[in-house]
Amino acid sequence: MANRRTKKADDPFRPQVGPPRQRGESFITQIVRQTSRSGAASRKGRHQPGARLGRGHVAARMNASSPRGRRVTVKTRLVNLGKAGGRSTATHLRYIEREGVGRTGEQGRAYTPIEDRAHLGAFETRSRQDRHQFRLIVSPEDAESLDDLRRYTRHLMERVESDLGTRLDWVAVDHWNTDNPHTHVVIRGVDDTGRDLVISRDYIAHGMRMRACELATEWLGQRSEREIQLGHLREVNLERLTGLDRTLLKEARTADIALGQLNRYPHRQQLIGRLQHLNRLGLAHESRPGLWHIEQSTERTLRTLGERGDIIRTMQRALAGSERELSVHEPGAGPAIVGQLLAKGLAGESHDRGYLIVDGTDGKAHHLPLAHTADLSAYPLGAIIDARSPRVPRDMDRQLASLAPDGWYRREHHRLQVLAQPGNASDPDFVLDAYERRLEALRRSGIVERSGNGLWRIPRDLVEQGQRNDAQRAGDMHVTVRARLSLERQIRALGATWLDGQLIAGSSALADRGFGAQARMALAKRADFLIEQGLAKREDQRVLLAPNLLSTLRERELETVGRRLAGQLGKPHHPTLDGRPVNGIYRRQVELVSGRYALLETDSGFSLVPWKPVIEARLGQSIAAVMRGGQVSWQLGRSRSPTIN
Repeated sequence: MANRRTKKADDPFRPQVGPPRQRGESFITQIVRQTSRSGAASRKGRHQPGARLGRGHVAARMNASSPRGRRVTVKTRLVNLGKAGGRSTATHLRYIEREGVGRTGEQGRAYTPIEDRAHLGAFETRSRQDRHQFRLIVSPEDAESLDDLRRYTRHLMERVESDLGTRLDWVAVDHWNTDNPHTHVVIRGVDDTGRDLVISRDYIAHGMRMRACELATEWLGQRSEREIQLGHLREVNLERLTGLDRTLLKEARTADIALGQLNRYPHRQQLIGRLQHLNRLGLAHESRPGLWHIEQSTERTLRTLGERGDIIRTMQRALAGSERELSVHEPGAGPAIVGQLLAKGLAGESHDRGYLIVDGTDGKAHHLPLAHTADLSAYPLGAIIDARSPRVPRDMDRQLASLAPDGWYRREHHRLQVLAQPGNASDPDFVLDAYERRLEALRRSGIVERSGNGLWRIPRDLVEQGQRNDAQRAGDMHVTVRARLSLERQIRALGATWLDGQLIAGSSALADRGFGAQARMALAKRADFLIEQGLAKREDQRVLLAPNLLSTLRERELETVGRRLAGQLGKPHHPTLDGRPVNGIYRRQVELVSGRYALLETDSGFSLVPWKPVIEARLGQSIAAVMRGGQVSWQLGRSRSPTIN
């Protein structure tokens, strides 16, 4: 028997089962990946490799659009949830059900196939173990005529389920806050048996849209000749990609367009008008009489123009009729932007990259894109925002590079240099800890390596890599919340406010319009309040502020809040002293006028220390901090390296 087994194993013509090469990847996924790499297309060029794999590919081939049918745009995004699945789903659901998207400006209301008021928390809980999900935006051209978007969406999803051959777990929210009412639909990435839901690429690209058009046409009837003509006329002068452009680009795929080619289209005059408009935009020109050339960049440029137009309309809605010069942030361009947060949302609404609209102190309204990882909930409406471009290299990175000519940074070698500098001899560790905080941040991004206690391997291009890393993490902007209180609440607040900082710096940078003008008025009232408190005095037309105004206001607030918390906790408040370590168990955040503070509790009392996001993961754990010159250094774990300044 043993000999027989050995003989079978040695048989070169008998297939043997080996270990899997691609763990976690199905056989179908491998086929799609390999065929996609090959780049081969079908003979007609209609289907890409792997497009028919998955549910719905048969229905996608059977559907055909009618020239007179109603038009519906369906944007579908496949989201791989991964480790951040719960947070990604919760953020998206919270956004689509936000305030102001309802038909009369109320909060959005989520619904399901059977519920008119769905519980999004339950949907998010069910989705936590899903590998992926599908996020749709369904935007019928005649949404206003459809009237009942909820019933339309339910009928549409019934047809999608029929095409895919499975029940779907989905929630939807109707949005009426834009020029084109639309519906956000989130579909779990599992079928009715609990397996991963794989939808054909053909069905995602064409099938869903065809079903949506088919249903809208059944409800409203086919478009009349006049409706079609008016639709083409509206597209002639639009600065975005239109159906006319798609027709022209198809005709220009292989050569320039001869006007005679357009004779077969019933909307020939509108196509010619569109060519003339593209000529004014610099995207097309008449190479010789009757022959038109379209630039290769036309589609990309028109999409960019359309996105910019959407941004401008979003900003105008946020301003609610207020006159402002509009500024759309370009990566790496312009000075720092300071102002009040008017609105926030997701750019394009088809993905989760956020944006902020800020009414600036310079009298302009600014549109600021955020990083993909940014959490919109961290920026409360009405807060005062400070946004700065990180594209300028950090001085600290330059210094680190100069300290490591051989590619190694040594803490003790740096200590000797610090001790040799006047003014730093008393506490070199404060400087060294700041450098190691930066190195730790770069290590988490894979730029530097820790090789031992106080020994770091530094790349030659540290400055350039650090600059790129900052830009990537900040979405081309470092955005900081300078004050969570509105200007009105800051005027008589007992604490160090943003207005106090402006009084110290002077108000010369504030414009005479918009938020700049509002800040000027608030500064005058704040100065009167400080005079009442004995922290300022008026001489002629000048206001003289007390020395160390910010620290005095901060200490007064901490003392007041400390007494109140002492009564609640039954323990004394121990104020922090400069240079003296503070230890305790991190219990919670405390929101003050002067900023956020962490409550560190011990058996003998508690202390309030300026809060930083990095300590939130240590909630309920023992941590230590040191205050020096108004700055806090947090000590986490047993390492000498604090996490953040």
